[in-house]
Amino acid sequence: MTDLAHPNIITVGETDYLRDAKGNLVPIATVKTADLLMDELVRKVLDRAREQSAQIAAFKASTFEQVGSLQALLAQQYGASVGGAKGNLTLLSFDGCQKIQVQVADLIEFGPELQTAKAIIDECLTRWSAGSQVELQALVNRVFSVEKQGQINRAELFMLLRVEIQDEQWKSAMDAIRDSIRPVGSRTYVRFYERPAPDAAWRAVSLDMAAV
Repeated sequence: MTDLAHPNIITVGETDYLRDAKGNLVPIATVKTADLLMDELVRKVLDRAREQSAQIAAFKASTFEQVGSLQALLAQQYGASVGGAKGNLTLLSFDGCQKIQVQVADLIEFGPELQTAKAIIDECLTRWSAGSQVELQALVNRVFSVEKQGQINRAELFMLLRVEIQDEQWKSAMDAIRDSIRPVGSRTYVRFYERPAPDAAWRAVSLDMAAV
């Protein structure tokens, strides 16, 4: 028995209950103290996590707004365009020790042509002499090895497109891969860096809990 307050207590008559993971009402007096303490900790930390997540979201929105305002100001007053291809942008402090990078990444999906390309590639590897393309076979296997999220290994796929082979069937497979690529939008990222001196290496200012 514990005198800990709980936000999800359900009172029926004169008895207090908690709902368990199966949906059953369990008298709070019968719940182990360790389980109540664990429950309290999880709820308390999750409340803080939601607060921090909201703060990061607000900070991100504010950062994009301020960067956009600077771009508009420079364009209006000086006729200067700040930013590179696709909206990529780097802002640097005057002392060269702090910077903000805004990067726009294309979001892509793959159409049914990709499976056609795989079939053609398999034919090429079968037709070529056994053992002569071991490294290429390994690359192909990595490309079409579906990841946990059900996505093709994109980094390896683009490596495959850079392989130069003078074979018409192979070229046809590469064309099929290119035709399979479907741009479906873009996502904008902002990253922060600092360094102790202008000639020192940049160090990321991480907002990722796993990286701090």
